[in-house]
Amino acid sequence: MTRIAVIADTHDRVPPGLLERLAAADEIWHLGDVCAPEVLGEFEALGRPVQVVIGNNEWHNLWPFERRLARGGHAFHLVHIPPAKAPAGVRFVLHGHTHVPRDETDAAGVRWLNPGALCRPRDGSTVGFAWLTVADGKPPEWRRVAL
Repeated sequence: MTRIAVIADTHDRVPPGLLERLAAADEIWHLGDVCAPEVLGEFEALGRPVQVVIGNNEWHNLWPFERRLARGGHAFHLVHIPPAKAPAGVRFVLHGHTHVPRDETDAAGVRWLNPGALCRPRDGSTVGFAWLTVADGKPPEWRRVAL
């Protein structure tokens, strides 16, 4: 079993208590708008693998626009701005950008996940992140955590 902390839209901000919570992660996935690269260093200092995609507020090109990762026999597509449709072969699209949490499955069976924002949440949501738990032979579990 792999426990992945999924975060997005930090915009140069690491909320109090977040790093302590992320210490329980096996991996950390950041879905863009880190902004200052030094902020990512705070997550990397936890000693967990960090996967990151570039957001629309980055002033550099240090990270890829998108990533495709496989965990527990599932294909995950990581991107900041959600695409109009899921890429072929992907059953899970994880994105940030909207600052609104999301857990929806479309008509094609693709699950769209957004942990919400760690800075400036919208639509009445709270600042937060999500736990993605992946185990072979089981559907991934998604649980959002408000801070």
